[in-house]
Amino acid sequence: MLQWQRFIAVGTPILIQRDTRVGPHNADAARRKAYTALSTKTATRLLAEKARQNPEAANLNTLPELLLLGGGVPLYEGDALVGAFGVAGAGGAAQDEQCATEAALAIGLKTNP
Repeated sequence: MLQWQRFIAVGTPILIQRDTRVGPHNADAARRKAYTALSTKTATRLLAEKARQNPEAANLNTLPELLLLGGGVPLYEGDALVGAFGVAGAGGAAQDEQCATEAALAIGLKTNP
């Protein structure tokens, strides 16, 4: 079990990092992916798939901060939502999601409750 002080996940960025080899737009994309995953409690890749299949889900893309591209994952400690990771610039949506998922596992968190 993590020994971190607990806070309610509200969507405030705690850390944003950008490699010099990716464009500055990737920092905003990663932030929006994390916000989307946190807000919806769903990986952004799954939301993107739902949006392709369901016009009502596609309307989520009209909300200014939501970004329906793979790379955002919610973070859970047990059943508690504790935050989200967003990754952009790793070479595509699948690679972005893989980076986010591996980062979650590396710090002992899950991406599903």
